Amino acid sequence: MELEEGDIVLCTVDRIIGTNVFVKIHAGAKEIEGCIVTSEIAPGRIRNIRDYVVPKKKIVCKVLRVSGDRIDLSLRRVTQKEQKEIKEQDNQEKSYESILKSVLGEKSSEIIIKIREKEKIYDFLQEAKEEAKELEKMVGEENAKKIIDILKTQKQKKAILKKEIFLTTTKPDGIILIKNFLGNIKGVDIKYISAGRYFLKSESEDIKKMDQKLQKIILEFEKEAKNKGMEFSIQKK
Repeated sequence: MELEEGDIVLCTVDRIIGTNVFVKIHAGAKEIEGCIVTSEIAPGRIRNIRDYVVPKKKIVCKVLRVSGDRIDLSLRRVTQKEQKEIKEQDNQEKSYESILKSVLGEKSSEIIIKIREKEKIYDFLQEAKEEAKELEKMVGEENAKKIIDILKTQKQKKAILKKEIFLTTTKPDGIILIKNFLGNIKGVDIKYISAGRYFLKSESEDIKKMDQKLQKIILEFEKEAKNKGMEFSIQKK
């Protein structure tokens, strides 16, 4: 897993040295060290850094810079929504790891490492529910069937993904144009917020696929809007 600027990652505080906090970033099958300077812990003046971070505490950070082996992180720039999403993904990962352990026993450690060298266990097993060939190669057909049967009996919590967009036009019949345009958008719910502002909302049990679907819809949305002479932008949060 290659980290890039802007990534949101789950970390465990390792040690505090002076004004620097060193953390272990959970990146697939390995852990990478990152650093947070005091000014990126929280806004305003910090009297006691341990009011925010202590060794062994799990925190969610944003990648600011990747320079060789040095990774600079920020804790204060992570939104509550991003924290919630990453922690939910971590819980899902642990749940799916437990399923592998219950079916595979001692062999599970080796399999977990192999999966995490490529992607998250949660993503891998979600894909395996649709196409089990890769899972069968790793654990055999019988064990693969047991794992998938357990996955299918689990009640999946639906996640909600929202994107705020801005859409307007100066054309005389602008209101009608926008209304007709939005009415032709399929696959997402659209909610009016205020003049020119709208929410695109989608629900799914698979966060990764849902996000990919929504990104595709937005790209098509943007292209079509500009073709019709409308001003379009996505609200960054």
